[in-house]
Amino acid sequence: MERKKVTIRDLLEMKKAGKRIVAISLYDYPTAFFADKAGVDVILVGDGSVGMTALGYSSTVPVTMDEMITFCRAVVRGAKHSLILGDMPFMSYNTIEEALRNAGRFMKEAGVDAVKLEGGKEVSDKVKAISEAGIPVTGHIGLTPQSASLSGGYKVQGRSAQTARKILEDAIALEQSGALAIVIEFSTAEAAQLVSRKLTIPVFGWGSGSHCDGIGLNISDILGLSLGLDPKFAKKYANLHDSILNALESYRIEVQAKQFPEEIHSVHMDKSEHEDLLRMRLT
Repeated sequence: MERKKVTIRDLLEMKKAGKRIVAISLYDYPTAFFADKAGVDVILVGDGSVGMTALGYSSTVPVTMDEMITFCRAVVRGAKHSLILGDMPFMSYNTIEEALRNAGRFMKEAGVDAVKLEGGKEVSDKVKAISEAGIPVTGHIGLTPQSASLSGGYKVQGRSAQTARKILEDAIALEQSGALAIVIEFSTAEAAQLVSRKLTIPVFGWGSGSHCDGIGLNISDILGLSLGLDPKFAKKYANLHDSILNALESYRIEVQAKQFPEEIHSVHMDKSEHEDLLRMRLT
């Protein structure tokens, strides 16, 4: 049976049925093609993946709307069945007017299925406005990379009862404002489990334990391409770091040793055409 496009309704039904949702964050056409073919339910084109993994920025802050639109377009072209979330970058939803305009750009120019923005109660008015405009929107709580410097860096969230309660209150506020789902990043498993149980919408955990409705990882962590980073919550399913490095070193060695290209890698002219070429007076 041909696979159908994953919809928001499908995600809600999966939560109700207790069926785990498979999510992944990635940023380009080839990996989107493979993730889609592998049956991944949700693809997040995150500003962290785009900024820090694809573009080499030191944080998510420099990422622009135009950059996000470009990467989202590539993912949309590669994935025909997965539901695709476009991550609204830093300062793209500072006001309700900006939030509506930029969320609209994601839908019209990039063709994503929904947008995501970071924050809890403080962004609930933007979530409400985007939702009421007919644009599906996902919240993002726990560790929020765009404001990580204000909250003490990239540290696990929800360690204390008070901070875990704050995460839950933020999640409830986002759901009441019209969010279709919540991403909870790098929080304690207990806080994430509480949020998943209390909300009627799907909760996707990125590094937040095993009790969320959906589990997400970055494509670079899955494939072993994290460039020196080794998050505790991640699991490598391949080691492309070594495979790619070994392949490139082998290529360099063969080129330097004049072992590549070989005859089988060459294309030749017809003999008569080559003879005509040699007879020409070349200047």
